[in-house]
Amino acid sequence: MFAIVRTGGKQYRVAAGDKIAVEKLAGEAGDVIALSDILLAGDGGESKDLAGVVVSAEIIAQAKADKVVIFKKKRRHNYRRKLGHRQQHTILRILGVGEAVKAAPAKAATKTEAPVEAAADAPAAEAAPAKAEKAPAKKAAPKKAAAKPEADSSADNA
Repeated sequence: MFAIVRTGGKQYRVAAGDKIAVEKLAGEAGDVIALSDILLAGDGGESKDLAGVVVSAEIIAQAKADKVVIFKKKRRHNYRRKLGHRQQHTILRILGVGEAVKAAPAKAATKTEAPVEAAADAPAAEAAPAKAEKAPAKKAAPKKAAAKPEADSSADNA
């Protein structure tokens, strides 16, 4: 059985046992995630109903791609700039297509692909009570003007 999933703005055709490199996903090596955005699923030449289809994948590693060199030059102006970029990606092993598959490691926890929405709400909820418990700030006492020693007026005139 195969499925076409969308993650990181790209589409991938996956089947059980495949290894793919996708845009960086949250999680550590050994974690099991469920790819939730399934576009098509099928077996052979027939397409299946997407209602019960789940794609389970195990994170093999969090890695970086090869360096891409950006070189800018304007001739006859002595202008040269050299930059580099290494895109972060996640390497996944597809455990199964169709039903949820449990991973062999005991520490592996099932995670969804997009925990950003839930994570965005959680810190806001935790931060609000922390502000309520914080004591109001006290105003600082006004500073007194430093008394200037009176200098001898004859010294100023000399």
